Amino acid sequence: MSYTIYDASVPVMIRALTNLSKIVDKAVAQAAKDGVQLSTLLDARLAPDMHPFTRQIQMASDAAKGAAARLANIDAPSMPDTETTFPELKARLEKTIAFLNSVGADKIAGAEDRTIVLKFPQGEMKFTGRDFLASFALPNFFFHVTTAYALLRHKGITLGKMDFLGGV
Repeated sequence: MSYTIYDASVPVMIRALTNLSKIVDKAVAQAAKDGVQLSTLLDARLAPDMHPFTRQIQMASDAAKGAAARLANIDAPSMPDTETTFPELKARLEKTIAFLNSVGADKIAGAEDRTIVLKFPQGEMKFTGRDFLASFALPNFFFHVTTAYALLRHKGITLGKMDFLGGV
């Protein structure tokens, strides 16, 4: 059996979100042990013009569910960006992972050649499914996952590369 666009997308995003959920657990545990206010972590930014940690989690979720839905040519579940606590962010990650698990390989089969159009106020971008995944969806997804990880590291949470990668 050959490597498919499904193999390159849904399982990859599930793994990264699962690892991110474990990173959130580590952050909460260390903050409690060290007496760090959780709001310090939730509001953390790398630069004034960047979104805070909370929004990075929401955007990683949106990127994952949007990518899978577009590749499967289905609607992504709506998740209003109302999370303000770590338990709410964990629940969002769990809901996103559950959605990704519902998108089977059969739903994405043939997506590599499907046209995907992203519409923005300033115009639109057209891709084949393979180009959408490789040049837009995965880089965007990992930008937000990496930024969330970096924000926690920046705030003193003890994390390493294996936390990001998960069990290999």
